[in-house]
Amino acid sequence: MYAVLILAGCLMGLVVLVLGILAFLRPLALDVFFHRLALRMAGLRRRRVEGLMGPLIYFEGGSGRTIVLLHGAGDQAGTWAPIVRPLLRKYHLIIPDLLGHGQSGPAEGPIEIAQLLAGLQLLLDEVLGNQPLILVGNSLGAWLAFLLARVRPEQVERIFALNGGPIRQENPGVNLLPVDREGARETMRGLMGSGARPLPGWVLDDIVRRTWAGPISRLAGAVAQMDAFLLDDRLKEIRTPVDLIWGGEDDLFPPDYARRLRDGLPDARLTILPECGHMSQRECPRKVLEVLLGALETSPPPRDAVGASQVEES
Repeated sequence: MYAVLILAGCLMGLVVLVLGILAFLRPLALDVFFHRLALRMAGLRRRRVEGLMGPLIYFEGGSGRTIVLLHGAGDQAGTWAPIVRPLLRKYHLIIPDLLGHGQSGPAEGPIEIAQLLAGLQLLLDEVLGNQPLILVGNSLGAWLAFLLARVRPEQVERIFALNGGPIRQENPGVNLLPVDREGARETMRGLMGSGARPLPGWVLDDIVRRTWAGPISRLAGAVAQMDAFLLDDRLKEIRTPVDLIWGGEDDLFPPDYARRLRDGLPDARLTILPECGHMSQRECPRKVLEVLLGALETSPPPRDAVGASQVEES
C-alpha cells in the first residue's frame, strides 16, 4: 500500500515538474492545451471533416438553435472555453479551428481569406447542411462571419461581432508581428489595454516565437489579396441583424471602428464593454455572456429594417 502511495506521489511530482518546465518554455502551448481540455470537460466532442487542404477540426455539443463560434487570427477553438458552459444549456455549439489554425490543416504556407471562407463553408455544409445558424466571431472570425452572411443570407440568422469586422483599419495602433520582448509587451498592451496585468518576460518571448512560427505570419504572407474581401462600400449588403460587442480598451480595432461599422450597417446595435480588450471572450467572459445571452433571448430587429442602430454603453 505504501509503495503504491509513494509511486503515485512520484508520478504526481513528475507531472508537476513537466508542467512547470512547459509553463516556462512554452506557456502558450500549455494555455492552449488547458483551454481545449476545458471544451471537452464542458461536454463538447472533438470531430473532424476532411477538407481540400487537410483536416478541419471542430468541437460540437449541446442542443437547440445552432451557434457557430469563430476565433481570431493566430487563435484556436479553445479561446471560447470561458463562455461555453452557459451557452450549452440552451444551444447547439460548433467551434472550429479555422483553416491553418489550431489542429486544422494545412500546417504551412500562406493562408488566404478565400481559403478560410471556403474551409468554413465546407465544414458547415458537412455538419449542418442548410440549417439556420447564428455566428459569433472575434476579430478575424467576425470578418468571416460578415463574409459568410453576405453569401448565405438565408442561412445566417444573426451575427455577433466581437472586436472585428470587414472594413479597413488604416492605421492600427498595434503591431501584430513583434520581433522582440519589448515589441511583444507593446502589442499586448495595445490588445489588452493599459490596465491589464503585465505579462512575464518568458511569456512575451513565447509570443514572439509563436507569432512568427504560426498563422499570423502566414496570413501576413497573403495580405495582398485581402482587399477583395473588404466591404467598406458594401456594408448595406449585409441584411442580417448584427450585434457589435466591443472591448473598449482595444487599440487594434478601437470603439471608433465599431461605430463606423454600426453606422454603415442597415441593422446593427453596439455595446461597448469598458475595461475589456480585443479578446473579450477571454478577458471579460461574464460581461460578454451577459450581453450575448440577453441579446439571444430577445428578438433581433427585422431583416428589412433600415436605420435600426442604437448604442448601448455598459
